[in-house]
Amino acid sequence: MGKKPQAGAKPAKDADDAKGASAVTASAIAASYDDQIRPLLDAVDRLRHLKVTQEGIQLPTIVVVGDQSSGKSSVLESLAGISLPRGQGICTRVPLVMRLQDDPSADAPKLQLEYSNGRVVPTTEANVADVINAATAEIAGSGKGISDAPITLVVRKRGVPDLTLVDLPGITRVPVQGQPEDIYDQVAKIIREYISPKESIILNVLSATVDFPTCESIRMSQQVDRTGERTLAVVTKVDKAPEGLLEKVTMDDVNIGLGYVCVRNRVGDETYDQARVEEERLFKYHPLLSKIDKSMVGIPVLAQRLMQIQAAIIAKCLPDIVKQINDRLSRSSNELDQMPRDLNNVADAVRVFFHIVKQVCTSLEKVLVRGDFEEYPDEREFHGTARIAEMLRDYAKKLPTECPRSANELFLMEEVRILEETKGINLPNFLPRSAFLVMLKKKVETVDQVPQDLVNGVWEYVEDLVVKILMKHSENFPQMHSSCRRAVQNLMDKARARSALHVKELLEMELVADYTANPDYMKTWTDIMDGYDKFMEAVEDTSKPSRITLVGFGEVDVSHLRMHVDLAGKAFDLRARLTAYWKSIVLRLVDGLALHVLLSVKRLVEKDLEEELGNELLSNKFAGVERMLAPSPSTGTKRERLKKSIVLLRQSKEVVANIMDRINAAADV
Repeated sequence: MGKKPQAGAKPAKDADDAKGASAVTASAIAASYDDQIRPLLDAVDRLRHLKVTQEGIQLPTIVVVGDQSSGKSSVLESLAGISLPRGQGICTRVPLVMRLQDDPSADAPKLQLEYSNGRVVPTTEANVADVINAATAEIAGSGKGISDAPITLVVRKRGVPDLTLVDLPGITRVPVQGQPEDIYDQVAKIIREYISPKESIILNVLSATVDFPTCESIRMSQQVDRTGERTLAVVTKVDKAPEGLLEKVTMDDVNIGLGYVCVRNRVGDETYDQARVEEERLFKYHPLLSKIDKSMVGIPVLAQRLMQIQAAIIAKCLPDIVKQINDRLSRSSNELDQMPRDLNNVADAVRVFFHIVKQVCTSLEKVLVRGDFEEYPDEREFHGTARIAEMLRDYAKKLPTECPRSANELFLMEEVRILEETKGINLPNFLPRSAFLVMLKKKVETVDQVPQDLVNGVWEYVEDLVVKILMKHSENFPQMHSSCRRAVQNLMDKARARSALHVKELLEMELVADYTANPDYMKTWTDIMDGYDKFMEAVEDTSKPSRITLVGFGEVDVSHLRMHVDLAGKAFDLRARLTAYWKSIVLRLVDGLALHVLLSVKRLVEKDLEEELGNELLSNKFAGVERMLAPSPSTGTKRERLKKSIVLLRQSKEVVANIMDRINAAADV
């Protein structure tokens, strides 16, 4: 008769099986992590530690995605052998970067949490979930909201696969109480940011209890990886829905290019070793699950696949990473070289100041005098000569080409009234010069604001242009900007005052005398006076039509002038002289002011600006340039940022150079 089993015999057997399974698992992982793979992973790990991603260089990363409660965190727990936060709703509320590092010499696991710009919190397996929850609450709040600020969990432990994975918040379409209404959009945005780079491997966690094509995580991964070449699927909860699972993972209706791995995660109070034993039994003895190929089942298989995939993507991406590091290092070095050197004394500051002034004047001479726009080919506001030419053209158009007339004024009645008020004791056919000057003054006054508007517009444009170019060339010395602006404003005030005086003199010159040597005056006056007899006949002979057409005036009605026959002839002559003379006035106002503007701008660029800037910044014992000695916060920050960037990139370059040397050496063997 056989002996009865002793109490506790079965648990003892399970414990032995668990130990055996643990040894098998560790052995399988170690076997997949040979000398050819480890250098690649170490190199990328060092690049991550250097935070080369801050330079915009993407590193190969395994990104874990899945619908809410698909078992993402359980898969990570199984790989790492530690417990992560559990609860209702979204358990992962921030990206959790898990850096698993096999440490054969570790007597005990070493865990630490890194977040919030370098904060490091050591922890233990027993407390890691609480520490992650506390960090999550600090970043995303104590409610149920999410954040895109990551937390990094470093796990150094004997027997874990060397992997870096990012666990992202689970996808949920319907917000639960306490979650924001746009929770889906927030989660989707974070997921897309992580899975879009071509360097990312998408680990899509799917529950066996759902139809794969209906999973939101599948839809998202297909948007960025249509061929599935970057996607590996992990199927969880296989013991809850074993029916038809074999067909689902072999038919591949959702285009998973890297294939499927079916797993059983820890249940209840099982240890991780016990969970592996149960997983092995499940896929070995279950009537349906045992039919799935052994290369597609189990956490050890998943670990091996992930390590192989990660090594392959690293090897593929490494040449491009090398190129990006070299490009960014060259760009940062050039940018640092182009920054101004530190100024040590006033003499240095004065030299730099005059160098800046020379650059500014050279640029202004190009755009305001020579019409050379090579510095600003596509920026129209910097094409100074063209813009000033447009202003002068518009100014000429605003000046009436014909002598201005009073609105709704009967033909020549204005002249008749002036003649009546300027008549004196003189010969009856004598045209009073005073009448002409009175009329001239009235006509000039109708346009006296037009030239003033021109010079105001020109100097407003020139001031803006000078300031922009001055700020561009002195961008590394913002300490001197206020003094430079003040100097430019003072200079423009003087220029405006000179131009206002010039406009005033131009108008006064037109009123001081009725003079022109322009032969066009006599020609125009003669052409108009050829119609004098026709005009007088229509005025004096009431039997003639009162509407006639005259050269220079067009069709006019003279019936009202039959009451002023004695002044009609003089009025006609006066209008003829004003009409002929007006062309000379307009020509002088246009040409005179245009030449004044061009000369003033040329003088400003070649002489006045340098003098004004010198007076402002070099006076009072060089007080202005002394401010240049004080380092600018923005310049100092930029310089330090570039220096740190160069140090980081050089270290990164050394890391990748070493690994490339090892790869090349291995290839030569």
